Amino acid sequence: MKHRIVVLGAGYAGAFAAGNLARRLSPADTEITVVNTVPDFVERMRLHQLAIGQDLAFRKLADVFAGTGVQLRLARVTGVDPERRTVAVTGEDGDGELAYDTLLYALGSSAAHHGVPGAAEYAFDVTGLSSALRLRERLAGLGEGGTVLVVGEGLTGIETATEFAESRPDLSVALAARGELGAWLCPKAHRHLRQAFDRLGITVHEHTGIEAVEPARAITADGTSIPADVTVWAAGFAVHPIAAASGLEVAGTGQIVVDRTMRSVSHPDVYAAGDCAYAIGENGRPLPMSCASAGYTNMQATAAIIARLTGSQVPTTGLKYHGNHISLGRRDAILQMVDGDARSKSWYLGGRTAARLKSGVLKGAGWGIDHPTFGMPKRKRRLATAPDRAGVRVAA
Repeated sequence: MKHRIVVLGAGYAGAFAAGNLARRLSPADTEITVVNTVPDFVERMRLHQLAIGQDLAFRKLADVFAGTGVQLRLARVTGVDPERRTVAVTGEDGDGELAYDTLLYALGSSAAHHGVPGAAEYAFDVTGLSSALRLRERLAGLGEGGTVLVVGEGLTGIETATEFAESRPDLSVALAARGELGAWLCPKAHRHLRQAFDRLGITVHEHTGIEAVEPARAITADGTSIPADVTVWAAGFAVHPIAAASGLEVAGTGQIVVDRTMRSVSHPDVYAAGDCAYAIGENGRPLPMSCASAGYTNMQATAAIIARLTGSQVPTTGLKYHGNHISLGRRDAILQMVDGDARSKSWYLGGRTAARLKSGVLKGAGWGIDHPTFGMPKRKRRLATAPDRAGVRVAA
């Protein structure tokens, strides 16, 4: 019987991983199924563009995986039972269950509201397609002089605020930062960021924690009221509680604790990649939730799965965070490199050149999704062993 590989999530980590597995493993031995909630590949790094009214070309996952041998199941994951090796799903066909021999968990993350009253009810975010479309509709209804408050000074908050201000100069855009805006950047990049915010007319509320969100305003820790027809929450990410509820070992963040090969430390048939993986980088620190981390972890997870199934030595891929690439609208950006301790180096690239480079990165990622197997190879690797359904491995 074929070895059943189930990939949960078809974001940057899951889609790339599924294509790589299909490219390198023989279909005579393996069966690969991808479970995803929506039928399209969602370019999460561009959802702030979608929200402000720009049109994006959506890629149908059915077309992406056509001819690769990867089976697509459109459904929402409701639970994982690692003891029985099953995944519970629900979709248009009702509730169901998928059995697996190897599971790659790549369900990503959503907005972390940190228990702030009103944030979940009244704030918008750009972490998913449905939430970005809801924000798009709300912003389209705002007239001249409408107020938008972005909460969070991280990469998502900066990109969202600058994109909105550039695309809709008729709106009054502000950003609330718990600390100093761009404090982690080198001095020159920090000045560049400040100049971009000034050029775009974005108001910055530094050292300002938001303690409550209401329909037309946000309340700061000292009780100050900031007017906001729309509040956009970009104050961090949180993973779905499914992993913790399943009995998999998770960190305090709810992320699945994995070893150096992205294998669950509690259940060896489960791997994790992307935001949901608690992976330690080469600097000894957890990898941040980011698209770059999704790339590193999915490459390591797929390499480990393929090696173990085919009886090869498990390789290790790099888990080093190189830097931050921050869009500041369509014509400006900052590329800030970091050292081994994740501290900003003195050199940075900014302006149109950095913007073109960021555009190239996004286009490259899109091409990779359009070509998930990068051309099907003539020879594929056969499994060294084949599992029976009781979990005992026998000679193939």
